[in-house]
Amino acid sequence: MRHLLTAVILVVSLAVEAQTPNHGQVTRTDKGLWSARDATTQTHVEPETFWLMYAERRGGLTWGRSNTFPNYKDVKEHDTLLIELDQGTCLMEFFHTRWRRANDVRRWDDAFNEYGACPYVFD
Repeated sequence: MRHLLTAVILVVSLAVEAQTPNHGQVTRTDKGLWSARDATTQTHVEPETFWLMYAERRGGLTWGRSNTFPNYKDVKEHDTLLIELDQGTCLMEFFHTRWRRANDVRRWDDAFNEYGACPYVFD
């Protein structure tokens, strides 16, 4: 009986864990709306809000919002910038001597690289 109870608890906990989205998991509706799971607040927010919350937890956007990148000589490892292009925005993080999409550094959901300006930041 004890083993059966342990097995039931394990199955239930695995089922609950499988239903809880991971931090940074993106969902898209058939109407084109995007949301990302923020595990800290246990909410779903728009991707840009997710990025801003991430940056705020780390002290805020280092370089703010801009349509141009700052001079390389002025940038430090893990600095952040919300790049603004005609297609939208994308959170960038300076990592290993170059600007990268924050998702490529943090490894949230791959869908972030399809959102807003992210597919276009290196064009």
